[in-house]
Amino acid sequence: MVALAAITAPVAGFAAEQTMADAALMEPVKSVYDHYLAIQKELAKDSLRGVQENASSIAKAVRGDDMKMLPLNVAKQAETLAKAADLKTAREAFKPLSASLVKYLADSKAGKGVYHEAYCPMARASWLQTEKEVRNPYYGKSMLDCGTLKN
Repeated sequence: MVALAAITAPVAGFAAEQTMADAALMEPVKSVYDHYLAIQKELAKDSLRGVQENASSIAKAVRGDDMKMLPLNVAKQAETLAKAADLKTAREAFKPLSASLVKYLADSKAGKGVYHEAYCPMARASWLQTEKEVRNPYYGKSMLDCGTLKN
């Protein structure tokens, strides 16, 4: 019986950690990341198509979350991004939003294998993406593959 307890204890610890990670990506957090990824992809294509709508959806999801899973500053950062009138302003507004969402995933130990953190030394900023090839939202087509994946 003692041997069985020794074997199951680490498994139970893993299960608890996995449950916490799964909970960290439940709604509305999952939809926030979906909208975020849509923005990242458009900025990487030098496009603002859908950026305002997706950023507004992020703000609405965060503000409407009764459980307050994501900090309120994420909504404020998304609202700033939604107001961006040009690509340069949108890319600057994307930096703090990215930093907050990267931090959330790191703190909650969620998204492993789904979201990849990338870092651009030229922009001095990170972002999240699902692709295994760097797709830089800060420089778009001019330096699409500038950066490295951290995980």
